[in-house]
Amino acid sequence: MSDLRDLYQEVILDHTKRPRNFGTLADASHTAEGHNPLCGDNITLYLTVEGNVVTDVAFQGTGCAILTASASLMTEALRGKTVEEADALMQQMLTLLTGDPAVAAEAVPELGKLAVFSGVREYPLRVKCATLAWHTLQAALAEKAEKATTE
Repeated sequence: MSDLRDLYQEVILDHTKRPRNFGTLADASHTAEGHNPLCGDNITLYLTVEGNVVTDVAFQGTGCAILTASASLMTEALRGKTVEEADALMQQMLTLLTGDPAVAAEAVPELGKLAVFSGVREYPLRVKCATLAWHTLQAALAEKAEKATTE
């Protein structure tokens, strides 16, 4: 097995077994729900945005290992980012997971730990699991009332 694949499995398993920032935020300024109708994954994302900066973030929900790890890693990456930086990170992740492979490969060095999701591209059904948290982030930042989906 390649080193990247080993790292992918290790990081995914760690964040699945011990998700970071799992829970709710009583003082959240932005909240959104997400649902993957294909597999039943559900997530609620809570953001506290002060000024233009994400000062706190949490999530809760039920779903597969890929969703849980994606949401956990996302929450770690978002804290301290401006809304614009959070949006740019979301776009990079969606490109990594669903975009042109050549363009996606260029984004990998900038993504840090999030680059472990590059392996998900090989499993099209799992891509929706990995992107659900990011689509939910997009809905939260836009303050959309309807559930975010992967469709």
